[in-house]
Amino acid sequence: MVAMITEFSFGKIVIKGETYCDDIKIVNGQVITGWWRKSGHRVDIHDVADILESRPDILVIGKGSPGLMKSTPSLRDYLSTHNVELIEKRTIKAIEVFNKLFREGRKVAAGFHITC
Repeated sequence: MVAMITEFSFGKIVIKGETYCDDIKIVNGQVITGWWRKSGHRVDIHDVADILESRPDILVIGKGSPGLMKSTPSLRDYLSTHNVELIEKRTIKAIEVFNKLFREGRKVAAGFHITC
């Protein structure tokens, strides 16, 4: 299986040959465009409710190029309680992790902030 995400640069991500210029989520291998968080650079439970409904084993969060976006303590607690591993990294590194897990056939979902 090839990498799902093939290209990334500030403000642009290419997935399965399609170019996206907005923040995105990947749930069950499907891209959901226009991901917006209620509090901008904070990811809370309601911001990833659709991801959580899919019951992933791992949630990868791309925190943007400089890594400004962060999960809230309530999200981290929720994920821990529900045995979902959280991996938060700058988007370029988060993509590498996501692609590796995806290739391995792991039940992984993601949210990628593609700018700051």
